[in-house]
Amino acid sequence: MNLIEKNNPKTIRAWSFYDWANSVFPLVITSAIFPNFYDYVTTHDEAKNFIGHTVSFLGFEVENQNIYSFVYAFALSIVVIITPLLSGIADYLGNKKRFLQFFCYLGAISCMCLFFFNRIHLELSFIPFVTATVGFWGSLVYYNSYLPEIASEDMQDKVSARGFALGYFGSSLLLIVCLVGIMVFHMPAKYSFLLVGIWWMGFAQYTFANLPNKNHQAHGLDRNGLLSKGFKELRGVWAQIKQMPQLKQFLSGYFFYNMGVQTIMVVAVLFARNEIDWGVGEAAEKAKTSSLIISILIIQFVGIAGSYLFSWLSTKIGNIRSLMSSISIWIFICVFTYLVVRTPVQFYIVAFLVGLVMGGIQALSRSTYSKYLPVTDDNTSFFSFYDVVEKLGMILGTVLFGVISQITGGMRNSILSLIVFFVVGMLALIPLARKTSSK
Repeated sequence: MNLIEKNNPKTIRAWSFYDWANSVFPLVITSAIFPNFYDYVTTHDEAKNFIGHTVSFLGFEVENQNIYSFVYAFALSIVVIITPLLSGIADYLGNKKRFLQFFCYLGAISCMCLFFFNRIHLELSFIPFVTATVGFWGSLVYYNSYLPEIASEDMQDKVSARGFALGYFGSSLLLIVCLVGIMVFHMPAKYSFLLVGIWWMGFAQYTFANLPNKNHQAHGLDRNGLLSKGFKELRGVWAQIKQMPQLKQFLSGYFFYNMGVQTIMVVAVLFARNEIDWGVGEAAEKAKTSSLIISILIIQFVGIAGSYLFSWLSTKIGNIRSLMSSISIWIFICVFTYLVVRTPVQFYIVAFLVGLVMGGIQALSRSTYSKYLPVTDDNTSFFSFYDVVEKLGMILGTVLFGVISQITGGMRNSILSLIVFFVVGMLALIPLARKTSSK
């Protein structure tokens, strides 16, 4: 038996630092620069003349922001299909760090390939976006599964929050570097995608060098029939989950409220570009992009404080009640945005509130799930279920958001679906809050 020493400072630093490395993808690629780059490239011709939001994709005429949502959902579908199987194989072989490295390199190299994105070959241009998304979310399955192995239960909230805080800070630094390059030195935005890949792959080396590979003896060296052995691992995990009512109850609530959180992260910039009054003309277009980047930085830096705030709150009222407090704020954000937000200043208020709860709800969700797990050698397989629940929710959320937007001709009405997600998630957690105040 080859156990990892829990609460080892060096191991925790190495684990947390992967958040520093990979968080540049959700910030720069899916939240900040790439959505603005994509929206501008698909709505302007080579002479920088505005040509409208409708583009041709796979033979269909579709609004550009809806294509973005649908492609992202497709990428998540791939993650849902492959990671449960691969996690079972990783648990069987006891070499999940190798899988973490593979998905890291897939994501980082794919980010660099976005350098070649263009409007003329839109279908081909989206391929590296899909593989980068697969790389990011695929690596998180193996990364998250280390949490119950490196930290004792009483430390997991703090360690999880530390990872998210490092991720927020590190990714914000790279975003600032990219913005200085773009706005001061007139660097083409596509060079930011190269920097993301280099940052992600480069800083991950510290994690790979210091994070242990195994926490238990692998089941064997027999590589024959690995697919069937992977399915066998997953069947065993599912059998255990069915016998754990609190874990099932938490996953049902997580499915819905995280659907709302992740959908907001994907569509926030495109919503702001299309639904907020920024004025007209080239100057207004530049001001719009700058303002949106500023709002994202507000989310990032407030998110650092929010991660630790909700970690502290969990020590006072428990994890479940802390999560419910966060969900209440998310519901207010959605209602306020739907009814009120139409100006840049109002959007900044929303950005502050989103930052306050985004890091907290993500860090607490990860550590709460970890606390509900049994003592097991199959943590990767258990976290693959967590990942599948998360991705299925994200797929449903982004597709539904895009469909409502396409039908109604605007993104504002889609916010109503987000309110429903959060309310259902809140209701699902109520039984857990009644049973315990310590989780």
